[in-house]
Amino acid sequence: MIRPKTLLSLPTLDLESYEIERIEQVLTPALAIYEDIVDSNIDFTLKLLGGDPARWRPHVKTAKLEYVLRKYLDRGLTKFKCSTSLELATLCRIGAPDVLIAYPLVGANARRVRDLANQFTGTRVSALVETPAQVEAWAASPVSLFVDINPGMDRTGIRQDYPAEVVSVARRILDVGCEFRGLHYYDGQLGNLDLEERELVAHRGYDSLMHIVETLERERITVAEVITAGTPAFPCTLTYSRFAEMSSAHTASPGTVVYGDCTSIAQLPADWGYRPAAVVVSTVVSHPAPGRITCDAGHKTVSADAGSPTCAVLGRPDLVPAKPSEEHLPIDVKDDPRPDIGEMLFLIPRHVCPTVNNFDQALLIRDGRIIAVEAVTARGREAPLLD
Repeated sequence: MIRPKTLLSLPTLDLESYEIERIEQVLTPALAIYEDIVDSNIDFTLKLLGGDPARWRPHVKTAKLEYVLRKYLDRGLTKFKCSTSLELATLCRIGAPDVLIAYPLVGANARRVRDLANQFTGTRVSALVETPAQVEAWAASPVSLFVDINPGMDRTGIRQDYPAEVVSVARRILDVGCEFRGLHYYDGQLGNLDLEERELVAHRGYDSLMHIVETLERERITVAEVITAGTPAFPCTLTYSRFAEMSSAHTASPGTVVYGDCTSIAQLPADWGYRPAAVVVSTVVSHPAPGRITCDAGHKTVSADAGSPTCAVLGRPDLVPAKPSEEHLPIDVKDDPRPDIGEMLFLIPRHVCPTVNNFDQALLIRDGRIIAVEAVTARGREAPLLD
């Protein structure tokens, strides 16, 4: 069963646990990150992975903050994924041992990644390829390569029912003297399926993936690592027994779990207990009509890429966000009393990753107190011209 694309319901959350001392000093809209919840979300993910940090290759497009990325390192994680050269540079600067830039790179973008790999020799940098021609950009470089597999998302990669093409690309990687690391398989298209059906579809895909691994091994091509599963398919990858039986290392790459959002918390089993760790603090600025308020959290604040409603109001299920404009978020009020002008609301994004990317800085909250203002280090892009 496919869920309709409406706002996914949140579990009951204790508003008091999100309250912030001296909130009257906060310029809104503001991004608040709750350190104790971040720690809990990271620790629980590791618990699901048997306490083995080598099994987790988180995508850092969610975390973004160097402060949070260091928490991964402190817990023994060594492998990461990213999508931009700025994210890669951030990870390299903090000493991440192994980083895959999981995005198709050509032209100047590929040259920039080569430059970073040459500059930060302590980081093992990898990239994705899907054609023999793409391999040429990485010849005579320290960048190792994964072959990108298309699991049916039809976004990037070689179709999973074309194992001969995968073999061809892997052979070309070896022919040009690069290191072939393994296979990358992101099945993010499964998020709208109920969990039971999601698992069935995901496991069928993993069967095809295992066939590719076996095909490569018959051709005497070693597959060192197989990467699967962002957040939507994370439960499915944990229950696929054949990953534990293969000779290749298997890693999962959920990233959204570090902060959580309306979508990811609804996609994951309710008893796992993930909680939102990133909240947008906003202020009611208008009562434009009966039954409606407006706050200062338009789509330049809370991303609208996942549709409308863009968020949920913490502790107020009777407040239903309407379609935002750039700086305004109208909210329909189902029950009285409606919030006063000047009252602050705590918003849980529908999609937290691009929401975090909207902010230059974040409030770091511990035990209800603001303990620091941290830069959202890896937001945005690098300067657009190579030296």
